[in-house]
Amino acid sequence: MTTSVTVYCSSSSQCPKEYFDAAAELGKALAERAITLVFGGGNVGLMGCIANAVMRNGGAVKGIMPRFLEEREIAHSGITELHIVDTMHERKMMLAELADAFIVLPGGFGTLDELVEVLTWRQLGHHCKPIILFNIAGFWDPLLQFFDTLAGQKLVKPDHENLYQVCSSIDEIFGIIC
Repeated sequence: MTTSVTVYCSSSSQCPKEYFDAAAELGKALAERAITLVFGGGNVGLMGCIANAVMRNGGAVKGIMPRFLEEREIAHSGITELHIVDTMHERKMMLAELADAFIVLPGGFGTLDELVEVLTWRQLGHHCKPIILFNIAGFWDPLLQFFDTLAGQKLVKPDHENLYQVCSSIDEIFGIIC
């Protein structure tokens, strides 16, 4: 049973509106199902949007933020728990440990880093938690094509697609994690 989900996503406030709409919808859906949101702890961009949606709908939110990002990403003070850690490594470890599943929304280099790390950990058998790419408006299509290129050139195993799932809707996501 899924009780907590780590969501990786952008801290940018310049994202397309449809990404914000999807983040808010996902946050509401998590709260309605009493699934705790675990996230990077920021009050800006998609991070702030999903956290606010969970809180607005009576859910629980745990944020994890390294001390050096506390001001840059504007730590979210209106959530259930905010953990300030010393390093990015501690943040990523805590985000992974607290999760029953991972959902990856659109994001930049930090989001890609987090995605590739949990994919690698799953490939190595470090965990068997679901990893879901929320493919809003085809955002992840170029990366998925690149993953196929890696497999075609025998740089990853042909069954690499078993490491993650791609969803285009909230219903698909909850069909996997609930």
